Amino acid sequence: MSELRQNLATKDWVIIASERAKRPNYYAETDKKTLTEDRAEHDPKCPFCLGNEELDLEIERLPAGEAQWQTRVVRNKYPALQAEGWPERSSVGTQHYITGVGHHEVVVEHPQHNKTLALMSPNEVYQALATYQRRGRKIAEDPRMEQIIIFKNHGDRAGASLTHSHSQIIGLPVVPGNIRHRIEEAQRYFDDMGECVFCTMVNDELMRKERLVFTNEHFVVFVLYAALSPFHMWIVPRKHRSSFLDVPPAELASLGEALQYTLKRIYFGLNDPDYNLIIRSTPVKETGQTYLHWYISIVLRLSRMAGFELGSGVYINPAISEESAAFLRDLKI
Repeated sequence: MSELRQNLATKDWVIIASERAKRPNYYAETDKKTLTEDRAEHDPKCPFCLGNEELDLEIERLPAGEAQWQTRVVRNKYPALQAEGWPERSSVGTQHYITGVGHHEVVVEHPQHNKTLALMSPNEVYQALATYQRRGRKIAEDPRMEQIIIFKNHGDRAGASLTHSHSQIIGLPVVPGNIRHRIEEAQRYFDDMGECVFCTMVNDELMRKERLVFTNEHFVVFVLYAALSPFHMWIVPRKHRSSFLDVPPAELASLGEALQYTLKRIYFGLNDPDYNLIIRSTPVKETGQTYLHWYISIVLRLSRMAGFELGSGVYINPAISEESAAFLRDLKI
């Protein structure tokens, strides 16, 4: 029989449709597609490849000043928000808006066109994470900013417009409602139970073990009990900390190991599927809270949202979380 499961942190409900469940290997991409590793190492038309740099957009590169760089940060050529100006609010009747002031940067994670985080070394992934953190800290110094969103779109279905591996950082002058809702739920749980809901979830997953994908000294990776879609995973730090920007280097290196391990299993086990990766962190001006806990969410684009999901906010997941986690754990790579 199908189950309705609830995410303790977000209060989202999901239907685990066990009667229509498919084996985990069903979700391996079988359409004819070019895997990341099968692309050429260099694309003469790609603005993110070595030698094609649009220098007028460049913010930084590491190593600094070197032609053979490892990571680069550039301004988005078509930014969602503009860095100039002050966020001015206006309300006229039902029309409420703020001028579109903010930051929109792109992190090019590797110079080679046929690399993605799953195919990099843990140290290369660490360097990408360190770049996210460094640029996030810089944007957080802007007093106009309230929220920083760090995310990666991999593949067409995830919204990637360029195939070269990259991530984006957006600084917003507001805290979005989706994030505010999560904060309020976390605060409500802390008020009721006297502890962080994310710490509670991590401890429960470590005790049960059935949905674990990977653990190390600092991080726990698991398929969610109430996964909204097949293989929906979180990477959560064991140590309670509200902001990704405050993670020390040793833990960031440990995160590089956890993230590379997880994405490598997704890549080879499911044939390089499209996915979104989001670093969910506290608002810039609300750090240090006992009820907020940062984490990474990985959402594979293996299913589509339809009318029921739009109408109810409840997702139907035809994959059983425990089987998905076992599939990834048992891969021989």
